[in-house]
Amino acid sequence: MSTDTQPVASLQNPFAEIENLEFVVPGQIATKPGVYEKALKAGHELQQRPRNAAGVKSIARQHQKKRMTIWERIQVLTDEEPTILYQNWGPNLDGASLVTAIIRVNGRDVALYGHDFTVRAGSMDATNGKKLARLFELAAKRRIPLVGLNDSAGAYIPAGVGGLDGYADAFTALRRISGVVPSIMCMFGFNAGGGSYLPRQGSFLIQPHDTFFGLTGPGVVKSVLGEDVTPDELGGPRVHSQSGVNDFIVPDEVAALKKVRELLNYLPSYNGEMAPFQPSSDPVSRKTWDIDILLKKAFNSPSGFNTPIDISILIQQLCDHGDFLEIQPERARNTVTALGRMGGHVIGFVANNSAVASGQIDIGAAYKNARFIRFCNLYNIPVIFLEDTTGFLPGREQEAGGIVQAGRAMLDSIVDLRTPRILVLVRNAFGGAYASYNNYPTGADLVVALPTTRLAVMGPAGIEYVYKDELRAIRGAVAGKLAAAEQQQRDAGLSESEARAAARDLVDAWVKAEEADLSQRYERELMNPNEALSLGSISQIVMPSDLRQLLAENMEFHLRHYRPEPMAGIQREFH
Repeated sequence: MSTDTQPVASLQNPFAEIENLEFVVPGQIATKPGVYEKALKAGHELQQRPRNAAGVKSIARQHQKKRMTIWERIQVLTDEEPTILYQNWGPNLDGASLVTAIIRVNGRDVALYGHDFTVRAGSMDATNGKKLARLFELAAKRRIPLVGLNDSAGAYIPAGVGGLDGYADAFTALRRISGVVPSIMCMFGFNAGGGSYLPRQGSFLIQPHDTFFGLTGPGVVKSVLGEDVTPDELGGPRVHSQSGVNDFIVPDEVAALKKVRELLNYLPSYNGEMAPFQPSSDPVSRKTWDIDILLKKAFNSPSGFNTPIDISILIQQLCDHGDFLEIQPERARNTVTALGRMGGHVIGFVANNSAVASGQIDIGAAYKNARFIRFCNLYNIPVIFLEDTTGFLPGREQEAGGIVQAGRAMLDSIVDLRTPRILVLVRNAFGGAYASYNNYPTGADLVVALPTTRLAVMGPAGIEYVYKDELRAIRGAVAGKLAAAEQQQRDAGLSESEARAAARDLVDAWVKAEEADLSQRYERELMNPNEALSLGSISQIVMPSDLRQLLAENMEFHLRHYRPEPMAGIQREFH
């Protein structure tokens, strides 16, 4: 068989019907088409061009990479057909690699942009930058949230400086609406350069597995530094989750889009309103017995009050139907930041997690808390703080990394917080950690404590300062007691070495018993909520089973008298 008769592979559907459009008015007498009909046909082609620009081959390549096209992503995300904006597709495909639209999500209007990787690899040119800036301005003007579906190779190199100007336009416009409307960014595919900067300007960033974004790719790292590194090692989701660059890791693109819908459910449309109220069948008077059970099992265990507890169980018990959304769950697990609801109202939770590193506040935890608290402050979200920490993490590594600066950032965000806020002392609250964690002096509306609270200037180490005379007397008596005990053992018929060893055991046991008595005295006299309650630093003691009702009812009162509005007045310096 000759080669010219070989079948040729094609992605064209041989059975597809070619649609011949006739631009006629129903009921109109048939006439010969003229220049008017030609103009309508040309206009129709321009209308369809955004969706048809990719072609079947480009779409197939996108699917082979386990990625959706921008149009498929929009279809998953929106409730109904989108309204496509700014369809400026020039003769050289200027602006073609970016789609801008208004969509409906959970019944709300949302501004959306998305890179079309099937056209110029989703790269940016000057036209794209102007489109993005116009969309951002529209979102702020009409007070609607913004969603970005990022899948871009960066600036379009043949466009020259126009591509860089495009990014500069977008950077500037997105910064100007920051704090006006919330924004959620998804990272799809392989993004580099400006394609990394732009989405991280958003409020939240979602990154699926098998994706990359970074200032440079592995090839640049290899050529400049001579290092061999994979995309996942350089800018994969696990890398960015530990630094706080991303906020959520999800398995795939569909999960990312579902996360967008879930997150929007907790966010207001703009900074002048409350987050959406959602009536709940879960009564605020529900007893939180599971908190009682958790604390009972933990503190009655052999390790007593030093037993770690998972603070997320308390958050789950407080929220309507136990439903909450943790922010940055992979980063700094010694603190938990989350959005939930109580009595239908959206609440932010900031909680020390003693299940990890005793809940100590390190650099990562401080910055994680500060960023979340500042977001709640901007968008009128009340905050409940759950405190259970032995303090800030000490050490040379932390000091060299700037723990003072990180701790100050967290403290500043708490002092500046204007929304209703409550502090619950769960267990440990020592020293500077207590002083900087939403107490009455730093602006709390209510401070309550569980009976398990241990509030003091210092933790158990404070014994060395409070009872130094008693400890000095105990340690000073060791030599005399050792000699007396050794003589007693000799008199009992033991050899010299046996008598010395037995005496040492007896005296060591005596010292431990005396120090244990001082520890119990320290907890009885100082390491408890009594003094704080008498001074008014704590308003009341609350039983664990009553915690949801007390918090929900008090928060309801404060929210009734809170007026949501944009932040005003002096804006303080930040780190």
